[in-house]
Amino acid sequence: MDLSMKWLADYVDCDMPIKDFVSALTLSGSKVECFEQEGEDISNVVVGKVVSMERHPDSDHMFITQVDVGEDEPVQIVTGAQNVHEGDFVPVAKHKSSVLHEGKQVKITKGKLRGVASNGMLCSLGELGLSVHDFPYAIEDGIFILGDDCDKTVGKDIHEAIGYNDTTVEFEITSNRPDCLSVIGLARETAATFGTELKVKKPEFKGIDGDINDMLKVKIHNTDLCKRYMAGIVKNVKIGPSPRWMRERLRGCGVRPINNFVDITNYVMLEYGRPMHAFDLRYVKDASINIRNAKAGETITTLDGEVRELSEEMLVIADAEKPVAVAGVMGGEYSGIMDDTTTVVFESACFDGASVRTTAKKLGMRTDASARYEKGLDPHECYEALMRAFQLVEELGAGEVVKTYIDENYEDETPKTVDFDPEWINKFLGTEIPESDMVEYLTRLGFEIKDGKVVSPWYRVDIACKADVAEEVARLYGYNKIPNTIVRGVAQAKLTEAQKFDRHIQRSMLAMGLNEISTFSFISPKYFDKINLPTDSKLRKTVVITNPLGEDTSVMRTTIIPSVCEVLARNYSYRNPECYIFERGNEYIPVEGEVLPNEPERLGFGFYDTETKADFYDIKGFVEGLLSKLGAQKVEFEKATAECSFDEFYAFHPGRVAVVKVNGEEIGIFGELHPRVLENYGIDARAYVGKINVPELMASCVAQKTYKPLPKYPATTRDLSIVCDDDIPAALLEKTISKAVGSILEKVTLFDVYKGEQIEKGKKSVSYSISMRSHDGTLTDEQADKAMKKVLEALKAIGAELRM
Repeated sequence: MDLSMKWLADYVDCDMPIKDFVSALTLSGSKVECFEQEGEDISNVVVGKVVSMERHPDSDHMFITQVDVGEDEPVQIVTGAQNVHEGDFVPVAKHKSSVLHEGKQVKITKGKLRGVASNGMLCSLGELGLSVHDFPYAIEDGIFILGDDCDKTVGKDIHEAIGYNDTTVEFEITSNRPDCLSVIGLARETAATFGTELKVKKPEFKGIDGDINDMLKVKIHNTDLCKRYMAGIVKNVKIGPSPRWMRERLRGCGVRPINNFVDITNYVMLEYGRPMHAFDLRYVKDASINIRNAKAGETITTLDGEVRELSEEMLVIADAEKPVAVAGVMGGEYSGIMDDTTTVVFESACFDGASVRTTAKKLGMRTDASARYEKGLDPHECYEALMRAFQLVEELGAGEVVKTYIDENYEDETPKTVDFDPEWINKFLGTEIPESDMVEYLTRLGFEIKDGKVVSPWYRVDIACKADVAEEVARLYGYNKIPNTIVRGVAQAKLTEAQKFDRHIQRSMLAMGLNEISTFSFISPKYFDKINLPTDSKLRKTVVITNPLGEDTSVMRTTIIPSVCEVLARNYSYRNPECYIFERGNEYIPVEGEVLPNEPERLGFGFYDTETKADFYDIKGFVEGLLSKLGAQKVEFEKATAECSFDEFYAFHPGRVAVVKVNGEEIGIFGELHPRVLENYGIDARAYVGKINVPELMASCVAQKTYKPLPKYPATTRDLSIVCDDDIPAALLEKTISKAVGSILEKVTLFDVYKGEQIEKGKKSVSYSISMRSHDGTLTDEQADKAMKKVLEALKAIGAELRM
């Protein structure tokens, strides 16, 4: 439901910041999806008066105009429009303004047209985001000449001058609240939320003498599917455009204005939430309206021009011979209002919601009317809707309303009641709300407390039990005020932060295509030899099992890497062409003087792939992907050496191994297995393994994701090729570039590494793409050049020169 705030202001005081309004309505149960300001893409466009016009010296179809826009001197504008004359008031887009072109915002600046200066533009309706439906007297492909319904004050902002300054709020209305699919329904909610007065007047009309029964007959043949049908007649109809205020409100609610009679039915539907229909009496055979089920084989051509086959369970509005409308869905082709219509029948009815939904689905047509009916409307408002339509006809001078009307009503008028039990409500909500406050909340919502009962207003079709009453109290009391209470009889079990983190690791690794394994924590001492562990390594100090099953399971592992290698070797021996695995397990590190060891959690992972020839950068990609998903901060990769904190270094190829640093602390190691290790495990292919210390990783990760808005200003990209010694790591170069560029750096991308005849032996050429962006404004060439100068100086300090 789109709501015009201008329209809402007719019924309730809502003069407050729009953000306060949408927040309060959402908290009180009317969820707001978004809000939008009309014409927000249009800026610096004002009312101007054409003072003079002369032919362009170099064009036979262009004019040079002088336009008064409320400044010291008129503005000169060149235009090709043929419908502009001296004295006309027009929208003027001044220098540095914005308008619309084919739905997209464009900027207007001063320039020259065929050698003559033009300091702006005269605007058409389309360039303001409007159409001839909004201003019927305008020319669609010409300049918009302001009519008498606009404010022609020269220099006035065009939004105010033509009423193009409404705010539309989009509500998500749940299926149990059809009353809120209307302006008045949302006005009730607004008044109740803010405790203000609801100003809805009873519609009244004068009418002319005449007995409608002499002009029209109505009969309901199925009173289960149609509880009420009201009809009235308007004579001497005058078809024409609606006034500006009506067109504005319809536009603000997302409905296109058409003509006064169609607009009246749409206006009443939006205002009261009650769909209406208008028939041309000429096309109602024998002036007889019958609400009946369709007959087998009947068809109807609906207003959209489609021929639709009806079935017997569908309810239709028929004349003496044929269906003229599908009840609650859409009218027939001859039920609309024509330019030569003289007598109109207004229909205000209530159809069964389930029947309307079934019919709409079978016919494949869902309309604004069916969307409202299918939620279950109450028959009472049929009267108010019909009276309001009559009132609008007289206000618009669109015809003469016959005083009498037909009302076929088969609805039970007994109001719905629910027991009022404040003690039960407080117990149900877990609150201590005084009874007097409950009465106030319910009264504000239109309920009446009488004889220990809550009497529901007729428009609240969703109230059926005490829990529904409690909900009404709760939403006005404030959901945010209700204290948290423990659900009785349910355990308070929940995951710890470490368990959540562990599951996040598992999901991330599985998402990257690795399979989870589980191995024994007790291993053979020979495993240490198989991974080239030095004889004096601290990892050889193990917890020995007192009664082992055998030598192969006699000690507790101090590193998870042999367990990963064993699984890789087993899969290779089974001739599996590939194997991607990971394990979340513990290592057991003896503590001197303590009986029990430390049991830190580790993530072990590894793979080989004989088909794709995966390499070191694939395992690095797994590590980068994992750390990114977990939210690790200040991640660095460095070439591993024997001095690193991981004794497992000797299991890796010395030139293809790296350590992972987070916040300067080494938390992991990964790389290609040493050829001797591969031989020890019988793997005749390159294999890659790694491990990460989970507790240290968790301590460095940020659990909460921070929203990063899309950049407002464009990026500047510079490419850089440098020559350096072959042994300088690319990571060091990237780190140096990042530090030199500073806060405006967005991204550094390595896109080429070259070694060959054109480069000195022992050297390499490395090329980077450096993307820079400022969050304060568009980055200038001077700023970018200054940053690149710092980069070259920093690179020179580590032995890297610009490639010439």
